[in-house]
Amino acid sequence: MKKNIRIKDIADESGVSIGAVSRALKGQPGLSDDTRQRVLAIARAKGYDFTRLRTNKIKRILFLLHRQHDLSKALPFYSPLILEIENNCRKQGIAMSFLAIQPGDPIQEQLQVHNPDALICAGFFEPELISTLQQANIPITLVDLWFPDLPSVNPDNYEGGYLATRHLIEQGRTRIAFLASTTAHYSIRQREKGYRKALYEAQILLPPEYELASPPLLDIEQSLIANLNELLALPHPPDAIFAYNDVAAMVAVRVCQQKGFRVPEDIAIVGFDNIDYAVLTTPPLSTIAVDKQQLARKTFELVMQESDESAVLLPVELVVRGSSVVRPE
Repeated sequence: MKKNIRIKDIADESGVSIGAVSRALKGQPGLSDDTRQRVLAIARAKGYDFTRLRTNKIKRILFLLHRQHDLSKALPFYSPLILEIENNCRKQGIAMSFLAIQPGDPIQEQLQVHNPDALICAGFFEPELISTLQQANIPITLVDLWFPDLPSVNPDNYEGGYLATRHLIEQGRTRIAFLASTTAHYSIRQREKGYRKALYEAQILLPPEYELASPPLLDIEQSLIANLNELLALPHPPDAIFAYNDVAAMVAVRVCQQKGFRVPEDIAIVGFDNIDYAVLTTPPLSTIAVDKQQLARKTFELVMQESDESAVLLPVELVVRGSSVVRPE
């Protein structure tokens, strides 16, 4: 009878991550041949039950979001993603459930309640929280997030930040602010890097006051408003704002107009995500479009191991509307 050897036991002895061991056992790409053979040798020596890999069909998927997300503001982006993944699950007879978690939660107990065969983590998660989830030895796929040695699907946030900022520069804007909720999120950091690249190429050097992440308040919208008040009170207020997502951009439109700034004449604004509400602002919001259905389909393919890719990057597109372009009278 084989011992009850966990993937974590093999990872500890081989000196690689749990994700790397999982890929080695399943024959997935992303490892050197030497590493793969070393992991397999240790697994055999420890008596790992390789039949698990052939018999554990996915029947239940658990979709995870961080409790830090304000769900009322996060769901305009994540709802299409969740619904499309659930639609794919339904077609294959897979049950999908949802759970919001944060550090300090009894993670293992909550996982036992849902008893999933695979996890999908969407959006921001601390490395410590991902590590806690990995200890359950359940396959993890990330969406709108990146972590070493885990399969992931992301929109091209870097390119999106670059396209948004370059568009504003092409409109003649030179004081372009970057408005974010936090730079701890992988996606937001990538968007900021794209923003900086466009400024660098245009030889625009801005003081640090034009890059603001929200102060650590509980209410993200109030944090964004505090940042916007600070930006608009500068001796030379920004003439453009690239907001990290559409919800933040819509807050920016509202606050700028309340302060007497015209959008886009005085301040041009571009968001990110192209949520359904983006066309309902006055003026309609320019944004970076993310194909959420494709994001969901690629995520499901990785979960089901139907793709040889381990880090999928999907293209994004600039959508120009009235918030960033002054129309001739």
